[in-house]
This record gives sequence, structure tokens and C-alpha cells, in this order.
Amino acid sequence: MESLDLANLPEHALTGPLQAGDEALARRYRAILESWQPVELDVDIAESAARLRASLRLKLADAVQAATALAVNAAALVTHDRDFSRVTSLRVIA
Repeated sequence: MESLDLANLPEHALTGPLQAGDEALARRYRAILESWQPVELDVDIAESAARLRASLRLKLADAVQAATALAVNAAALVTHDRDFSRVTSLRVIA
């Protein structure tokens, strides 16, 4: 099962189709996302994010996303953001 950081949902999946006025695509993305497992931001993930942010100078949202992926042992993180290339402990698909 895939995991999902709900704090980043608008940015990662829905903003593009909605900006383009493509409601059908937004609905398809939402249907896929509903099958994923939400991951709660807990103290361990928050601390990991703080450590990533401090050591790699990531933006807060990026650090939380990377820490979440690491916490659930994600096989990879799919993103268009090149900042994640600094997170060597995580396979990033850009």
C-alpha cells in the first residue's frame, strides 16, 4: 500500500489539474489518492524532519515529506523537486 502525507496533497496531486480547469483529471487523481494510506505526522517524524532540515537545509515541507517517506520505509519518493537529491538515504524518482 502506498503512503500519503496529507499536508502535501494539494501541492503534489491536485493543484496542477485544478489550475488547468481539468476537474475530470483532479477526480481521477483523488480516486487514486483515496486508496493510499495516510501517515500521521508524529513526534518521531517531526524530529527526523528537523534533523533533515538542519543538516540538508531543506524547506520545511520537503523535510517533512522526506522524513515521512523514511519513517514508512517507502521504496521511493516521487517528486519534481530537485532539493531531494540531497537526501541520500532515500531513493528519489524525479
